[in-house]
Amino acid sequence: MTNNDLTLKTIKWTVKSLYHNIAEDIIAKINNGVFDTKLPTEQALMQQYDVSRNTIRRAIDVVYQRGLLRRVQGSGYYINQLPSSSKAILNLSLGTGEPMHSPEFHLTSHVVTFDKILAPHHLARLMNVVDGTEMYRVVRLRFLDDVEYSLESSYYLTSVVPVLTVDAVNNSIFAFLRETYGIKTSSSEDYISLEALGPDQSSLLGKEVGDEVMALSQLNYYGNNTLFNYSTTFFVYPDLRFYVHSSHLSSN
Repeated sequence: MTNNDLTLKTIKWTVKSLYHNIAEDIIAKINNGVFDTKLPTEQALMQQYDVSRNTIRRAIDVVYQRGLLRRVQGSGYYINQLPSSSKAILNLSLGTGEPMHSPEFHLTSHVVTFDKILAPHHLARLMNVVDGTEMYRVVRLRFLDDVEYSLESSYYLTSVVPVLTVDAVNNSIFAFLRETYGIKTSSSEDYISLEALGPDQSSLLGKEVGDEVMALSQLNYYGNNTLFNYSTTFFVYPDLRFYVHSSHLSSN
């Protein structure tokens, strides 16, 4: 690695640390009632933290991922008055259930399986490809602040994602896809259900066969409705809550 590469990497980490720190400060202000109804404007936040608009927008995205904000078109970001005191909130409004990566919520992975497979019939049918299509398979146990969080099995079409790295699999795959291929989830189909654990899942999670846990199955699309990923996640974190915000236009 050259000195230029090291400098660029240092700059990226500095920027990442900066907007995460701002996000944590905004979250603290929300929790302490300083921001109790609505966030200040982006311009006001830029002046308050003395940073660029891009940095503020990244910070706001982190807060939004926590389910603490809702967007109102043309009006800004409003504070959600959540009925739950849980800090572990998965914001399904994002459509992807992206993991929580931040100083406050430290999400880590233990990779159980990382390989390429030829799609069996049920996977091929789900992902609308022919049987035997090549795809990456990633099975990960995930831990939130060292507490068991979930068991995730995910599949990525190699026709869309030709290379998936070990570093990405151990951290954030979606961040890698954005940075490497420009793939950003544009829409998703999310299915939440209560599922009984099979022998493989129960063994990995240290639970009994047949124990029921909350499961989230997703089909993720990018661009012009191009499918690139299917995943199933079994959640076992003891204090997890799901949040979603939707708006409906009146037909009257």
